[in-house]
Amino acid sequence: MEFLTANIAPIMFGALVLFLLVGFPVAFSLAACGLLFGFIGVELQLMPQALLEAIPLRIIGIMQNDTLLAIPFFTLMGLILERSGMAEDLLDTIGQLFGPIRGGLAYAVILVGAMLAATTGVVAASVISMGLISLPIMLRYGYDRRVASGVIAASGTLAQIIPPSLVLIVMADQLGRSVGDMYKGAFIPGFVLTGLYVLYIFAVTMLKPQWAPALPAEARTIREADGSSGLRSLGLLFAASVALGFGWAHGYDAFLTWRDKQPMSAPLDETIVVSLSVAVLFALAIALVNKLLRLGLLSRMAERVTFVLIPPLLLIFLVLGTIFLGIATPTEGGAMGAMGALIMALARRRLDFKLFTQALNTTAKLSTFVMFILIGSTVFNLVFQGLDGRVWVEHLLTNLPGGQLGFLIVVNILIFVLAFFLDFFELSFIIIPLIGPVAEKLGIDLIWFGVLLAVNMQTSFMHPPFGFALFYLRSVAPKDDYIDRDTKKPIAKVTTGQIYWGAVPFVLIQIVMVALVIAFPGLVTGTLDHRKAVDLDKVQIVVPEDDQSYKPDAPPDFGAPAAGGQAASAPPSAASSAQEDANDIMRALQAAPHAASAAKP
Repeated sequence: MEFLTANIAPIMFGALVLFLLVGFPVAFSLAACGLLFGFIGVELQLMPQALLEAIPLRIIGIMQNDTLLAIPFFTLMGLILERSGMAEDLLDTIGQLFGPIRGGLAYAVILVGAMLAATTGVVAASVISMGLISLPIMLRYGYDRRVASGVIAASGTLAQIIPPSLVLIVMADQLGRSVGDMYKGAFIPGFVLTGLYVLYIFAVTMLKPQWAPALPAEARTIREADGSSGLRSLGLLFAASVALGFGWAHGYDAFLTWRDKQPMSAPLDETIVVSLSVAVLFALAIALVNKLLRLGLLSRMAERVTFVLIPPLLLIFLVLGTIFLGIATPTEGGAMGAMGALIMALARRRLDFKLFTQALNTTAKLSTFVMFILIGSTVFNLVFQGLDGRVWVEHLLTNLPGGQLGFLIVVNILIFVLAFFLDFFELSFIIIPLIGPVAEKLGIDLIWFGVLLAVNMQTSFMHPPFGFALFYLRSVAPKDDYIDRDTKKPIAKVTTGQIYWGAVPFVLIQIVMVALVIAFPGLVTGTLDHRKAVDLDKVQIVVPEDDQSYKPDAPPDFGAPAAGGQAASAPPSAASSAQEDANDIMRALQAAPHAASAAKP
């Protein structure tokens, strides 16, 4: 009994691990473990019973959390876009655009994965869509199966870090920080990671060109009447749009200064979003004018790329732009994104009742899944805190050698190992509430810390053998040899081992990204709004000294003469009693009506 009393916190954490290893559902494991040790703690008088009685109030608080409303909104937006055929159009168009170069299809998958991440925020939707659409094409034209499967799985996981990511919403809620700030912090790291994926494919095309060949001429179907590719007009439109975007970015501060009549400096994320919006709107306007007036200035490729890419880009800017500019909260931005997705699907004539019902059902299931895990983790953390578990974790982590760096290394290794067995929701609800207060006590910026852990948790989708993205891809990859429907050639199946080995290089890239965020914190903090910190140690509160030099103000005389016919102009002395001051006021009030009547003519 003494051993149990002295070590109940680590025993409780070990019991949770045992529950999870047995295979019991995570939400119920958390709640059952919390209630069991809560009853034990009350019986052993290690925690008050009132703490258990507060659990219903905590659950009601969860249900009233407006921030969590962003999860179903962004989920619905992503599912509507994915099932309305947007991913298919994007992959086909960008694949045709990059087809003539080696690795073109892989580049297209990465760029489309980044765009789907910025519109869907759901890893499963991105991986399954690209697996169904692009994997058969890559196998048809001779791509190495490891490269093809790895790039599809990794590009789908970009939805984990690129806003509007669901994990960033959960991370912000658990760390007690703004979702908007978390989105701003993850903006640049998400696209840096995309660039690292592109560099890897480029290295593959240089070292092993046969692994990622270019599309043959007969596969490039978007051509002009004379047989040309039509890339010249697309390049000119792109150059003009980029030039306008850069010009707007350089002059944006001057525009804000002119508008507000005072010197203004816009944050980096706001400048990027506004400049990209201007460039995209310019390209769309040119394409619309060219098509409506039939000017013939743009090629088929230029028009196809513009009309396929611009609508999702505008939706991205509508959602993220309003959040970054402070016009809308993340919840409101998610609502606008869901409505924008519905409008886009209607405009494409691809929205019917069946699709809408399926999207609503999946959204309800995912939202319920998140809420049950959150309720279970709240019960667990409440009891764990009542049993001084936070103190145990704090002592365990703050005494590590190396200070902040040692803490970051140990925590990231812990997250990396746990990601073999748990997904990002479970990691966010179980681990983050335990290590977040320790990080704050060590002086670590929690926005930066949250983005760092989000990049690390991204590996949970790519870890062989339990990575969920690998399971999603395995479900749509061909399990048997088949005959290609276009070329009529036999195509070999994709084995599970090839999927696992294809994921390994991208897991290493994600680890490199974790190191980059630690080494260069400005990747995260450079886009945040920096507020001037107040040093509480230098705050001084000055109060008057309690000595005889203090004299109270004299009571008003209301213009009345004092007793004896003369105005009382001298203030009472400090030695006057409170009763004498009250008598003076009463005499002045009684004399005021007589003085007023004497002043009349």
